[in-house]
Amino acid sequence: MAAPNEAANKDNSMNKPIRAALVALVRNSDLNGIRSTIRQVDDRFNRNYNYPYILLNDKNFTDEFKEGIHAITKAPVHFGLLSDDHWGLSPYVTEEKVKSALEYNKNRYIYGGSYSYRLMCRYQSGFIHKHPLLQDLDYYWRIEPDVNYFCDIPYDPFKYMRDNGLIYGFTTTPMEIQKTVETLWDTTRKWMMENQELLPEESFVRWVVNEKGDYTRCHFWSNFEIVDLSFYRSEAYESYFQHLDRAGGFFYERWGDAPVHSIAAAMLLRKEQLHWFEDIGYYHPGLRHCPNKPEMAARCICGPRSDFMYRSICNRRFGNVGNVPKNETLLLAQMPDKR
Repeated sequence: MAAPNEAANKDNSMNKPIRAALVALVRNSDLNGIRSTIRQVDDRFNRNYNYPYILLNDKNFTDEFKEGIHAITKAPVHFGLLSDDHWGLSPYVTEEKVKSALEYNKNRYIYGGSYSYRLMCRYQSGFIHKHPLLQDLDYYWRIEPDVNYFCDIPYDPFKYMRDNGLIYGFTTTPMEIQKTVETLWDTTRKWMMENQELLPEESFVRWVVNEKGDYTRCHFWSNFEIVDLSFYRSEAYESYFQHLDRAGGFFYERWGDAPVHSIAAAMLLRKEQLHWFEDIGYYHPGLRHCPNKPEMAARCICGPRSDFMYRSICNRRFGNVGNVPKNETLLLAQMPDKR
C-alpha cells in the first residue's frame, strides 16, 4: 500500500488537466479532407473537451486553409511549419541511390516510387513529437484527412490512457506489405543485440515476431494512434529510430511509421500498456473498424458487415500472445528471419 503522501500525489496527478492535442500532418490541398475529419471528431468527442488541434505542413498554410479550419471548429487551432532539418533527405543516404530505389520500387507496391511519402514516413517516425508545438504535450491523438469516426465517444480517451497507465492506443491491426520492409526486422534485431541495456525486463515483442524468429508483419495502423509522448521521447525509442535512419530503409525500401511505431511499442512496452480502442468506430481508406458489441454498436452509425478487426489475424494474435522476459526477447533477436 502506498504511503499517504504517495497516494495524495497520485490523486493530485489524476486531477491535473491533461496536456494533449489532436495532431495532423497535412498539405494545403487537404483542406476539405481535414475539415471533414475535424467536424467528425468534434461531433463525436471534442465538442465536450475542446482539446486543441495542431496542424503541421512542410509549406506555409494559406489564408484560405486557416480560415477554412477556423470556420469548422471552436477549439483552439495551431498551425505549424516543419523545419528543414526534420523534413528532408536523411543525411545517411545518397540522392543517387534513393533515385535508383524509387525507380526500382515504383511498380512493386503502393507509393513505391514516391519520394514525398518516404519523407512523411521518416518524419512521423522520428520527428513529429519534436515539433515545438508539441513540446508541452503529454499525449497526442493523430488524425488524418478523409477518415471517418462512426461512434460517439462519451468519455475522454486521453484521461482513460492516463488513468490506466496506457502508453499506446490503436484501432486497427493489419499486416505490412512484405516488399516494403524486407530488411526492417533484421535491422531491428541488430539494434536489440547492440542495445540490450535499453530493453525492458519484459515486453510484448512476441506480437511482432513468432517463436521461430520470423517477423509477423503485424502492426498498428498509425493513421490513428493515441500515444503517451514520453514513449517517443525516451532514450530507447530515439536510439532505435536513429539506428533505423542510419540504415537507410526509409528511402531505400519504404519503411512506414506504422511498422516502426509498432515494433518499437511491442519491443519496449508490455501488453498491458497497449490498448485497442474497440469502441471507436473508424475508417481509413482501405480498412474499416465497426464495433459489434451491442453496448458499443448502439453509439455508432456503421454496420459490422464488412468490419476488418474481427477478422484480423494480427488482432487475434494480439489477444493470444503475452509478455516475454528479456532473455527470451534476446533469443528471438538472435534468430534470423527465414521468410
